[in-house]
Amino acid sequence: MNDFSRTYGGAPAMDMSVDAGLRSFMLGVYNKMGLGLLISAAIAFAVGTVPPLTQIVFGTPLVYLVQWGPIALLFGSMFFMRNPSPVGSALLYWAIVGLIGASLSMWVIIAQQNEAVQTVTGRSLSIDFATIAQAFVITSAAFMGLSVFGYTTKRNLMPMQSFLFMAIIGAVVLGILNFFFFQSSLLELGLQFVVLLLMAGVTAWQTQALKVTYYQVAGDHRSMAVLTNMGALNLYLAFVNMFQIILSLLGSRD
Repeated sequence: MNDFSRTYGGAPAMDMSVDAGLRSFMLGVYNKMGLGLLISAAIAFAVGTVPPLTQIVFGTPLVYLVQWGPIALLFGSMFFMRNPSPVGSALLYWAIVGLIGASLSMWVIIAQQNEAVQTVTGRSLSIDFATIAQAFVITSAAFMGLSVFGYTTKRNLMPMQSFLFMAIIGAVVLGILNFFFFQSSLLELGLQFVVLLLMAGVTAWQTQALKVTYYQVAGDHRSMAVLTNMGALNLYLAFVNMFQIILSLLGSRD
């Protein structure tokens, strides 16, 4: 995910004290993540309900930037941000928040139409604002439980990093291939369940990784700022992916 999510070379069972500095740091990460979700929701509602904005985003080549921009930024950051700065990591986070917010507007548009739509693979979805609210509540509850687990468990979750990273890349590549070539609804559904499990793992692992790395970089203000941005980004992406999958499953009519 990023250079600050390093594997902790400790025993399988982890037991770290919780101090005021750690609580303040974690609160900062969650606040930034929450603000990102709020801004994404505002952008999604604006783009989905204001016709001129809808036309600009979905009626021009800008739609390709909204669709593929976040993936391009994430993969690009792995090569061009090996030693990220506070400003660079912040720009990456807010750029992805804005682009994903615009892409989420499609759910608002579908809810407004109040008609069943079909995905590229032929799955039928029926989404309304009640379904969106239900998906958000379920995602929030699941995210909170997973994050609390990652924060409190004494088991070392750090070995999950490599597996999660490779599995997510594999799922993204397979998803892109399915979107353009296979267009299999069964594969799409299977990938959704796989990604949902992967995002659950990312939430628990990243929460523990933030604790571990906090003790490694505490006192280094530059590293702490980058860690806050990248930690918020990882948790934000996990939440948004879980939300969209849960929403799609709740709205499925197949």
